[in-house]
Formats: sequence, structure tokens, C-alpha cells
Amino acid sequence: MKSSISAHTLALMNERSREIFKHIVESYLHDGEPVGSRSLSYNLSESLSPATIRNVMSDLEKLGLLYAPHVSAGRMPTESGLRFFIDVFMEIGDLPQEERKSIEMQLSRIGRTVEQFLTEASQVLSYLSHGAGLVLAAKSHDFLKHIEFVHLDCRTALFVLVTQNNYVENRIIELPRGVTQRQLVEVSNYLNKYIQGYSLSDARQELSRIRDYIRAELDDLSQQLVEAGLAALSKSHDESTRIIVHGRANLLEYIHADEDLKRLQRLFEDLETRDSILQLLDLTETGEGVRIFIGSENKLFSLSGSSLVVAPYYNAEQKVIGALGVIGPTRLDYARIVPMVDYTAQLISQLLQEEIAL
Repeated sequence: MKSSISAHTLALMNERSREIFKHIVESYLHDGEPVGSRSLSYNLSESLSPATIRNVMSDLEKLGLLYAPHVSAGRMPTESGLRFFIDVFMEIGDLPQEERKSIEMQLSRIGRTVEQFLTEASQVLSYLSHGAGLVLAAKSHDFLKHIEFVHLDCRTALFVLVTQNNYVENRIIELPRGVTQRQLVEVSNYLNKYIQGYSLSDARQELSRIRDYIRAELDDLSQQLVEAGLAALSKSHDESTRIIVHGRANLLEYIHADEDLKRLQRLFEDLETRDSILQLLDLTETGEGVRIFIGSENKLFSLSGSSLVVAPYYNAEQKVIGALGVIGPTRLDYARIVPMVDYTAQLISQLLQEEIAL
């Protein structure tokens, strides 16, 4: 579906300018180099002189679709030009069966933890795209399977939290003086009646809501133990997100100048900034399916000049529980990577939902 801006720009272009524009963008996506009028004159369906082609290129430059990186160079698409090409001209086909099978084989859940499974997802995206594969998993959307207290010594215990996605978090807590092993088991069972199937935030709210009821049912030591468990739950931050990136080295292949290296260094810094990377989950929750962000369209990577193809994956209630995608230069092979990211996200959603249903 074309935006009103794209439709207006398209209306200003005749068949000749459209063909020239498409050739320039496709050539740029293939090799990343400016395209000159002489080169274009050999590849167009209509026989045109280099001078005529230069005039068309100048018109496209005035529309904000092309630019010349150097005075004597050919033309390259601007970020707006790439967006226009993707919205109007790019054709996205089905993912080849061979690549589907490759993804399915890599993402087998047999004998793997969720962490290993998600790591495989980032690796297969990196391998197939020749970019960096990114997977985000928000713990706040994991539903709790059970919690328990594991006795360490007379004053400490291990508070173990397990989600339905088999994510395990351990915290050492101080025990009230005089707590017995039997009480640890009883309070674990008691809490599990109320928190099982809840998200972290909902579990905290539920336990806070029934505090008075807990006081009426449990003795003083058990009440103190419940409070210790509630405090441990409170330290499990909703904002905590697992971030898995694989294939940073692939991005080195796209470096042609010192400026490219500086941008890549900036990208690596962005990927290490947890507060910034969490914005990606917000991006996926604002729309369905695969989204493409080119350069400055994505505030997170605007200074590095990188592109991002990203899609959410869902739980059984169709809530977004994470995101995955491919990061690379603006000349990514979008037509190939979009169905790849889409299929991987759908497969992860399906496999995680099957795991929870077992």
C-alpha cells in the first residue's frame, strides 16, 4: 500500500524516469556503488544518450530520490529514495523452500533451552542474510511456571523463578531466623497457587493484593518468608530483556572507507546500549508484521547509517513477547530478507507456543 507521499512522487515520474530510478537503486543494492549515465545507457530498454540520462537523474535528484556522493560521481539513492523504492517498486516473493528447511532444522527445540533456541535464531538469520542477526526476548512477557526456595544454610536460601519459556532466574535471599525446611516447601507451594500462569508484574500485583489474606492464613515466620519472596520478585525487572546478536563480523564486509568504519563502530556501541536497544520492542509493538527502518528512520541506529528489518513474535494470546531481525547497511537485499525474517518470527512464535502447551 503506497503512502500519499509515495503516490504523489510516483505521479511526477514518467516511465523513463521510473526505469532509470529502478536501475540505479537495484545496482546500488547489488554493489553499493554510484551509477553513472554511461553505464545506464547500456542497460536501459530504451536507447538513450548519456546526456538525456543525466537530465533525468537531475530531475530525480530534485525530487529527493537520488544524490551524487562526489561531484564527478554517478548517482546513488537517498534514504528517501530507498524508502520510495521499497514502498512502490520492490516485489517480495516467498522464501525459497531450501531456506525454509534450513531455518526449521536450526530452530529445532529438541534438547535445547529457550536461550540456546533463541541464540540459534540469531545465528541462522546472520548466516542467511550475511548481516547481523538480532533477537530480543522480554522477560516481562514470560509467564511463571513455578517458584521455590532452596535451603542453603540456616540464614540464606536460593529463590528460584522458572517461567513457562523455561527461563530460570536465581536470587539469594536472607531467611527469617528459625525457618525450617518444611516451611520453605509449604510457602513455595502456597505461593505457586497464586502466581502460576501470571506474568512477573501481574504476580507481584496479585501477591500484594492478597497480603491481608496471607496474614490470616500463615504464621509469622511463613509471612516473613512470603515477604522475602515478594521482594525477590520485585527485583526481577519488567524492563530486563535478553539481547542476542550474532554476526557482527559480517558487517565488516561492507566497509569501503574510514567513514564506513566510524559508522560501524557507532553501530556496535548502539548494540551494547541496553536502554537504547529496548526501543526495538516498542517499534515492533506499533505495527503488525515485518517493518523496515532505513538509516535515520530508526532513531536507535540513525547515527550509524544502518538499516533494520525487524518482526515481532507472539505468545498464545497474541501478545508480543520479543522481536527478531537483521541489521546491516542500507543496501540490504530487502526483497530476500523480509520473507526470511517474517518466516523465522512465525516459526519462533509457533515453537514457543507449543512448548508452553506441553
